[in-house]
This record gives sequence, C-alpha cells and structure tokens, in this order.
Amino acid sequence: MLSDNVYQEERIPTQLERFWRSYRSNSLSMFGLWCLIFIVIITLASPFITPYDPMAQSSYLLIPPSWDPLGTVDFFFGTDDLGRDILSRIIDGSRLSFGAAIIITAIATSVGCLIGILAGMTRGLLSSILNHLLDTVMSIPSLLLAIIFVAFLGPGEFNILLAICLALIPRFIRSIYVAVHTEVEKDYIMAARLDGANDFYLLWNSILPNILTVIAAEVTFALSIAILDITALGFLGLGAQAPSSEWGAVLGDAAELLYLAPWTVILPGLAILFTVVVVNIVGEGVRSALNAGIE
Repeated sequence: MLSDNVYQEERIPTQLERFWRSYRSNSLSMFGLWCLIFIVIITLASPFITPYDPMAQSSYLLIPPSWDPLGTVDFFFGTDDLGRDILSRIIDGSRLSFGAAIIITAIATSVGCLIGILAGMTRGLLSSILNHLLDTVMSIPSLLLAIIFVAFLGPGEFNILLAICLALIPRFIRSIYVAVHTEVEKDYIMAARLDGANDFYLLWNSILPNILTVIAAEVTFALSIAILDITALGFLGLGAQAPSSEWGAVLGDAAELLYLAPWTVILPGLAILFTVVVVNIVGEGVRSALNAGIE
C-alpha cells in the first residue's frame, strides 16, 4: 500500500479512539448501547408512534396481552381497567420517566461537577466545612431527601423533578470534590506547579482526564437513581398524578389489579427494570473503557 509517510511510523490512536476500541470489544456493553439508543429513540418519537391516545378510555376493559389466548393484536400489551392501551401508555410514559431523568441528571451533573471542582481545587477552612457538610447530607438516602423537598414544594411533576435534582447534586459535589482533591495532592501535580502550570491548565489537561471514571460512575448511578425516584414518587402519589402515563403512576393506579390483571402491573415494571439495567450496563462499559484507556 502506497503512503506519503517517509518513515512509515505507526499512527498513534487518539484517546477517544482508544476508548471506543475498548468499549466496542465488550459485547455486553455494545448490546446495552444499542438498547439504550432504542430507548432514546422511543422516548423522542413517543408522541408520534403511540398506536392509541394514551389517555383515551374505551369499552375494551382488561383485555390480556396479544400472546394470551384471550388477547388481540389490536392491543399488543392489553388494556387496563379503563380500556386504555398499555403499550401506548408505556411508550408515552418514557418521556416522563426516562426523558425527565436524563434532563435532571444532566443538570445535577453540571452543577455538582462545577461546585465539586471549585471546592476540590481549594484548601483550608471552607473546604473542610464543605467536606463535613456533604458527609452529613450523603448519609440521607436520595429518595428521602426528594420526599422532604416535595413536602415543602408540594406534589406535582415539576416539583418532583426539582426535588430529585436537588437531592442528586450533593452526591456529585462530594464525589467530584474527593476525586479532585486526591489528584491535587499527587506528586505530578506538584511537579507541574513547579514548572509554572496554572490551575486551569492543570484542571483541563491533568485532573479531568484522570477523574473521568469517577464522573462516568456517578452519572450512571445518578441516572438510575433518578429513574427509580421518579417512578417511586409517582407510585406513592407524590409525583405525577392520575391519569398520567408516567411509569410509577401507572404502577400505582394498577396495583389493586395485580391478581385480576397482572399484565397491568408487570409490563410497566419490566419497562422500569429494563431501562435501569441497560443504563447500568452502558455505564459499566464506559467506566471499564475509560480505565483501559488510563491504564
């Protein structure tokens, strides 16, 4: 093969190429990535692909799923006690459960990383106070924190999203603060400072690349927790209110039908389980690929 390179040097792959090469070599991670892309597409296209109006009631009450002998293909996942199509409600509810979780996780990540980095780069009394304060907040489960915020803000879809976002931010601050503070104390940072490197250069070129695994792990955990908290608050009646198609609210409405029509509870529950498992598979794959790039 002809080449203009006189010395025939081997091309060194970039960090992004090494990351993708490592991630692609893991079959389970690639399967999770394709599943996640599928969920994202379903979420974005949900207003256009629902076979029926998710709020529309009909006379077809408690029809089993299509694979049941009493079911019909017209209602692939069956109907609930008000004749609403369960497939349409699950697809539409992806915007309120998965889509909203992505938004609040992105906000919590941005705010938490910014504050955590600024705190990690500082020393003294302020850093010590922040460290102990965050330890105290971290001892409270995120769902309990969200319930406390909802108690002050009141129930509703927007209020629970704000409450869960506020509950996730301290965890990001704490994790990023510890990671940055640990890196700052290392010898190579001290050597770079002696060479005249400023804080911004050290942060962008030395510290951030070494804490990407921490950020990836926290984003994965936060997204999973956000999905579970949104659905849990919806199930408890503190979040999305009936007749919302949010997955937790659907579970709460159908809880009394568990023995009469189990598909009304099992199918939304499987949607929650599948989404959380896929998010964790992708997150673990990203963390492993980043570790491989660092090592």
